[in-house]
Amino acid sequence: MTEDAIGTLLMKVAGSDRAAFRRLYAESSAKLFAVLLRILGTRAEAEDALQEVYTRVWLRAGRYDPARGAGMTWLVAIARNLAIDRLRSRPASRTEADSEVIDTLADDRPDAENRLLVLGEARRIVDCLGQLEPDRSAAIQGAYLKGLSYQQLAERHGVPLNTMRTWLRRSLLRLRECMDQ
Repeated sequence: MTEDAIGTLLMKVAGSDRAAFRRLYAESSAKLFAVLLRILGTRAEAEDALQEVYTRVWLRAGRYDPARGAGMTWLVAIARNLAIDRLRSRPASRTEADSEVIDTLADDRPDAENRLLVLGEARRIVDCLGQLEPDRSAAIQGAYLKGLSYQQLAERHGVPLNTMRTWLRRSLLRLRECMDQ
């Protein structure tokens, strides 16, 4: 297993190491900005969200647990969750342009595999995803790589919402077991 440089930096940031925080920003901001831009759709909002992500990282770095995953995975989860929160807080009266931006979030470009390569453990993740049933694997990828909501996934797979939640929870547990081997 390769050393997790981002995880090491997060551990130093947890100790209020400002130099480590600057290095963490330099090494991860481009990737996180790409995630935010893809989900939020506008550069200005993605830039604003990126600043908020790093504020959260500075305040919560002590919560990072290297035993639960790679540092970059933890950072991407923070960025993704923040972006989804921002989408949900948008006014209910969306314009047609907003709907088009949201529709483009769940595209089928092979971009997701490229992101996994950047995260370092791509081969293991892909192998573990391959051990899941195809519909479970597609649901996991839709939720965590394409930003689809549980409701969108349930509709896409033709299952009730609670069934989709169960699929995702059980599939994540199986992925964790596979990654821990």
